[in-house]
Amino acid sequence: MSGSAIASSSKSRRAVGKAVLAATVWTTAMLVGVAPPLASLRAETAEPWRDITPDASLRGWHSTGGNARYTVVGGELIGGAAPGKANSWLVSDATYGDYIMEFDAKTDPLLNSGVMVRGQSRPDYRNGVVHGYQAEIDPSARAWSGGLYDEQRRLWLYSLGRNDPARRTFRSGDWNHYRIEAIGNRLRTWVNGVPAADIVDDTDARGFIAFQVHAIPEEQALKGPEVRFRNIRVITQAPARYALPENALEQQGWLANQLSPGERKAGWSLLWDGRSTKGWRSIKGDGFPAKGWTIADGALSVTGGGGDLATATQYRDFELSVDYRLTPGANSGIKYRVAPGTGSVGLEYQLLDDARHPDAKMGRDGNRTLAALYDLIAPQNLLDPPNPGKRINPPGEWNRAVIVVRGNHVEHWLNGFKMVEFERGSPKFRQAVAQSKFAGQQGFGTWAESPILLQDHGDRVDFRSIKIRQF
Repeated sequence: MSGSAIASSSKSRRAVGKAVLAATVWTTAMLVGVAPPLASLRAETAEPWRDITPDASLRGWHSTGGNARYTVVGGELIGGAAPGKANSWLVSDATYGDYIMEFDAKTDPLLNSGVMVRGQSRPDYRNGVVHGYQAEIDPSARAWSGGLYDEQRRLWLYSLGRNDPARRTFRSGDWNHYRIEAIGNRLRTWVNGVPAADIVDDTDARGFIAFQVHAIPEEQALKGPEVRFRNIRVITQAPARYALPENALEQQGWLANQLSPGERKAGWSLLWDGRSTKGWRSIKGDGFPAKGWTIADGALSVTGGGGDLATATQYRDFELSVDYRLTPGANSGIKYRVAPGTGSVGLEYQLLDDARHPDAKMGRDGNRTLAALYDLIAPQNLLDPPNPGKRINPPGEWNRAVIVVRGNHVEHWLNGFKMVEFERGSPKFRQAVAQSKFAGQQGFGTWAESPILLQDHGDRVDFRSIKIRQF
């Protein structure tokens, strides 16, 4: 027998031996009622990875958007930044539904980047701009690499504002390993093995993969910053079989008026079921307002004249998440820690069209603008101080407001950014009350519990996905 034949025969015997051993392990485990470890099963089943790193011809890919230069050298996809206002993308001709993707990425500290997951581009949407789910590559001090951003659409779906382990793992200016799982309506990301983001959303079930070179000013482009990708591979055959185990990372749900499995596990419940008046009443009586509030197409809408709407239950310590949609020039609010017997005097998360409503220019230093603690504390970007502004979707589009109350500690969040943080009853808080329209209200904001109110300020505002978890 030839040497090659002997080697082939030996390989065959080893393969058969492994298969028999795996079957024996499985059979024995089943007989004693204990499943074998997942790792041992995976070791016997090769993951069906397929390399999709572009070759030098970029065949199967096309560039769109800005003027960045894409080349492939030594197995690395290199995106060279060019001045301009439009982001550049290298887009796969193929589209993908459920899949797992891994790649390595390295970017110049000057250059933000990202990878599109199930990306979209249609002539009827903003003249064909690339949009959709993007796994962030963020070398800035904010360090939200691995977060999920809805490019040219809803903005941040999962920021890293509460995920310090993922923020710390990214190595600016060095190679970082990414893993993305897009399976069903769930998207998860990891950076260097650390869980970064976990969302459930049903907007896009299929789309392209695209590699971004972010637009930068001309003076930065002159320095020649680049982003590099290598070892780009996917699993498209039964990817759910190769998904990583569950972890402790908090899940963000984006299903309208529904809770994701992860949210249920974390103790969230719906405050509004998306269709009925159950759990809500007028502050003027026990029933639902006879006018001024409507329910249609999965939205609870205030149209004016019905008074504030209150939960039938009182709440003490909680996290509240509310998706809202303003109309042009609208004013409303979400109230909590409301004074007993006053109807609606309490702490308020301001909802306002800052660009059009005159209240934005009243009060002190912007403390009546969107996300403010109304008339008390102005909002500012507490997670990214170099960029103090707000990330706001305009009137007619949905935004997410989050209020966290733990004892005296309170936070206001807007679209993934912490905007207000304070301690009820602190000297700073009492000083703000003394300078506000509530100065004469004894014990303002210090009450232990109250209903949660949606304000009727006479303008049309839509609400949905109103959910809460209590601490």
